[in-house]
Amino acid sequence: MAESSPVAVPSARELLNERDYLLFWASRWAGSLAGQVQSVAMGWQMYALARLTRSVAESAFMVGMIGLAAFIPVFLLALPAGEIADRHDRKKVLMLCFVGEIATVLTLAIASWQGWASVPLLLLVGFLFGCARAFFAPASSALGPMLVPRPLLARSIAWNSLAWQTASIGGPALGGLLVALSPAHAYFTTFALYLIAALTVFMIRKDTQPVVNPGSRWALMKEGLAYVWRQKIVFGAISLDLFAVLLGGATALLPVFARDILHVGAEGFGILRSGPAIGATVVALMLAARPVHTKAGLFMFGGVAVFGLSTIVFALSRSLYLSVAALAVLGGADMLSVYVRQTLIQLVTPDAMRGRVSAVSSVFIGASNELGEFESGVVARFLGPVGAAIFGGVGALVVTGVWSTLFPDLRKADRLT
Repeated sequence: MAESSPVAVPSARELLNERDYLLFWASRWAGSLAGQVQSVAMGWQMYALARLTRSVAESAFMVGMIGLAAFIPVFLLALPAGEIADRHDRKKVLMLCFVGEIATVLTLAIASWQGWASVPLLLLVGFLFGCARAFFAPASSALGPMLVPRPLLARSIAWNSLAWQTASIGGPALGGLLVALSPAHAYFTTFALYLIAALTVFMIRKDTQPVVNPGSRWALMKEGLAYVWRQKIVFGAISLDLFAVLLGGATALLPVFARDILHVGAEGFGILRSGPAIGATVVALMLAARPVHTKAGLFMFGGVAVFGLSTIVFALSRSLYLSVAALAVLGGADMLSVYVRQTLIQLVTPDAMRGRVSAVSSVFIGASNELGEFESGVVARFLGPVGAAIFGGVGALVVTGVWSTLFPDLRKADRLT
């Protein structure tokens, strides 16, 4: 029997010929940079305001509360947001989300400039920002695959991650420098970046209206949930991220480590925040040039295991250089796991379902990030910040072993084609 010829992998040059995708990529980069600067500013400002009247542990808890405030609307609105992304023009949905994000950050900018920023205001803005993000995530995830031919999908996902990670390198460092001047400087910069992101999305020409399946809104939402449950690879990949990052969310405690453990101030905080993105960008560049072709499941589980180990090293470090190195390895490992997971989900999900599946995924991702920040804050309240980070790293290792047993098909996933 003749051997089958290998499948040709499209080059990155072909992706550069897709004008609308490049606009989408630019929007993703500008929006991600804005989000990083805003996150740094809100975390640092919350900790600084809380420390005026609270202890280190209590202030760390308040930083985690921002994550909870942002997660609540993601959890409550995710299913309706996914249904909207599968029924309405995804470009228009994104534009409305940008309007909401611009309004929230402008509120913070004016409040900080005028000197009436407070802990309750930061929590309220975190909640309103979470409302916009609840609709943003499924619309953005579903829009990207509409802008490239299917053979370019895996490579475009790697480049999407590269946009986010490169922005995540400069964003925390830029945020740290701007916060050192004043939080208002950081928020006004974020405002300008969100405007750029909105304008580039507005320039996309392709038809971004999805084919709508018949049925009521409730029926479509139930269909999305049922699809995720039936597709064990999708469910396993999404839930793995939820529990691994939920327990390993040490990055939420970076303001505490920067100020009261490593004693490196706002500038050092920005450097620490850039650490995960540095490692993630290196891995994203490697994946963009040479995507994973075989043993995808093993790569994903290996990434989560290294993520957990690096979290433990970071927790025990008392050196800025070692801490940044541990965070860089952590970010690279997470990038590998996220890349495999997102590619698997996009490949097995039909376009008409992508909004709803992305909405379910956003709930899990939101839980792993925002709720993970809350978990870290709560554990830090009882174990201290170092104990909380160690607890999270060990938890990520345990989840890796349990999920590799519960989802053997995910562990055995091979080719990303």
